[in-house]
Amino acid sequence: MIVAPPNFRLSGSRFQVVYRVQASATDIEARVRSMALEQTVEFPEDLLPSGPFREQMPGHVESLSPLEGDWYRAVLSYPDEAAGHDILQFLNVVFGNTSLQPGVRVEDFTVPQGVATGPRLGVPGVRAALGVPGRPLASTALKPLGLPVGELALQAYQTALGGLDVIKDDHGLADQTLAPFQQRVERCAEAVAAANRETGLRSVYAPNITSDPATVLSRARFAQDAGAGAVLVSPGLAGWGVLSALASDPGFRLPIIAHPAFTGSFVSAGPGGMDHGLFYGTLPRALGADITIFPNYGGRFSFSRDECLAIARRSTEPRGSLAPSFPSPGGGMTLDRIPELKAAYGNDFVALVGGGLHREARTLVEASRLFVAALAKPVPEPSPQVVE
Repeated sequence: MIVAPPNFRLSGSRFQVVYRVQASATDIEARVRSMALEQTVEFPEDLLPSGPFREQMPGHVESLSPLEGDWYRAVLSYPDEAAGHDILQFLNVVFGNTSLQPGVRVEDFTVPQGVATGPRLGVPGVRAALGVPGRPLASTALKPLGLPVGELALQAYQTALGGLDVIKDDHGLADQTLAPFQQRVERCAEAVAAANRETGLRSVYAPNITSDPATVLSRARFAQDAGAGAVLVSPGLAGWGVLSALASDPGFRLPIIAHPAFTGSFVSAGPGGMDHGLFYGTLPRALGADITIFPNYGGRFSFSRDECLAIARRSTEPRGSLAPSFPSPGGGMTLDRIPELKAAYGNDFVALVGGGLHREARTLVEASRLFVAALAKPVPEPSPQVVE
């Protein structure tokens, strides 16, 4: 027999999670009640101690409403104590064992006070560091994989000379023998610094530091000491806790760019998973990403325009004490789409053009200047409709 601690009492503060749940009308109430137990006590309800423990510790079903077909919107709340002031335990409560069940999708959540790190710099801090107060930021990726360090450093120099704000490693660059990590970081950081001395700009190089947790932290410190201006990490590979640890490290001061590698099935594999805006907007922002990359609509990937706009909105909307982060749509982008992207995303986004930049002009310097000029150009107002 389970006995609750004497005088058991929680704070009463609870966070909410919004789910889309698939079930028949006769089964839905039992299913969401089962989720509430699964995500907290994970114990048969009839065996729980009676009284305050049974009333306060499990999840509560706050509301349940029908959607289309056999889908329902369920709002569940969980005690803040279940998260334990730990961002990963918070995610476990949000979608731990329930993620293993079909027909459940997380649409939104609130975060308990003190659990989320949030961006260290966010949109205002990144703009201040780069000295770019108004227009969207311009970014590219050093590629293709297989080039030696000298060629990658030359790309970094040319794109910085052309005025690009963020020159990042492609996410496939790691510590391969053709371009070893430390040598690449030193050469590319110096190349961008040399270009900045010529232009007077503050372009930054962001090496890919994705690896196991200990190596990520050591690479981040090496990159900072070597003169890099930001870092790139793929939390789907390195772990969400690594992103949070990096953002909260008092000795680390650089902007963090989150890359979506290895995460697509969380949003696109069947009807389950997580909402696009929540997964690529709110989640990396809560864990400390200053810039979050995602596949833009109309590129190489299948995200819709509405899904991409939801990511951008979740990245920048007011969210408690969290600073806004920059959404960065990419994946097959070209300069001719810049006016369209500005109209869709406004000014607070990072435009990412990688391989396509090499097609735009005779040299990378010229192509980079065209890129920045396109971002700086105002979007024309739509012509007024003439009514006869």
